[in-house]
Amino acid sequence: MSGKPDVVREAVATGAIRLNSETVGLIRKGKVEKGDPICAAKIAGTLAAKKTSVLIPFCHPLLLSSVQVDVKCVGDSCVEVTCFAKTKAQTGVEMEALTGTVVGLLTVWDMVKQYEKDAEGQYPSTLIEGVRVVSKVKGDSASERKRKKA
Repeated sequence: MSGKPDVVREAVATGAIRLNSETVGLIRKGKVEKGDPICAAKIAGTLAAKKTSVLIPFCHPLLLSSVQVDVKCVGDSCVEVTCFAKTKAQTGVEMEALTGTVVGLLTVWDMVKQYEKDAEGQYPSTLIEGVRVVSKVKGDSASERKRKKA
């Protein structure tokens, strides 16, 4: 890494998976055969964020001080995953937040794929979309924003 000083850094990434409304209904009712996709996605996303440098070849390994993955059903046919990552390092944590988000979404897909397949075994309406970094904070910016709002 460069000679930059270690600074507190935070990032939030989000994305969504479009599913059949029947599938989202099963998730809400706790009737998915493989288990609870929301709980599994939170765990998988957290683990993935911590292992980002193993999964993405040119990412520097970072010691994360905090990772939080939120998963929720939105509307009739969508599950949204949001990952927050924080560290004190010389480089940002947006790749960790993105990795946590994407692996969370893939975990949902894996757990509900039997309900999403059509007669030919295809996924005509299942779609991961909108994966993006929604915020990135470096240094005391987070503290300064909190003070300004007060």
